[in-house]
Amino acid sequence: MLEILVHSYPGLVVIALTTVPLAVAALWTLTRWRRRHDVPAGTARRRSAVEVAMVWATLPLVAMTLVPGPDAGSTAGAVSLEPLRDLATMPPFQVAGNLAILAPVGLLAPLRFPALASIGRITVLAATGSALIEVAQYALRLDRVSSVDDVLLNTAGAVLAALVSRPCWSGRKPGGSTARAAQSGRSTIPATRSRYWSRS
Repeated sequence: MLEILVHSYPGLVVIALTTVPLAVAALWTLTRWRRRHDVPAGTARRRSAVEVAMVWATLPLVAMTLVPGPDAGSTAGAVSLEPLRDLATMPPFQVAGNLAILAPVGLLAPLRFPALASIGRITVLAATGSALIEVAQYALRLDRVSSVDDVLLNTAGAVLAALVSRPCWSGRKPGGSTARAAQSGRSTIPATRSRYWSRS
């Protein structure tokens, strides 16, 4: 039953909806934990919401890529390293699915983690994550094709999503680093972005 669900996009919608209570519980728990560590209520809710949304939107799609095929375990996985060869024969729904897998990361990670607030860093993060998925498909003998085109599409989806959210994070200047610099008497450059938005 689980295999049927994660092999179909309507099934993924079902999984996403049924895991909403878990996401809400995680949001409540994270927010409460941050409040206990003296993080302001609004900030605690925003940070927790972005983190939970990113994980909740990404995991079902990643799970779909790791569902074993009919001959899993009995045959070595196929590898396709020629760029654009598989893309030429992919149906539109598969292209869309590959673009969507890491899109939540590209959309939300720069909002939550200023260290990732650049298109170049999102590209590296998405390409690395996608490559790890393809390696896992091969190493676990899941009877799936580990394709460089999947990596390209996954990365492109994350980058496109990052471009959508870019107006919200480009040039962000977290107050924490500025305040610490002011207390220590150091000068600050207005355009400089803090490496870390939060340690909590």
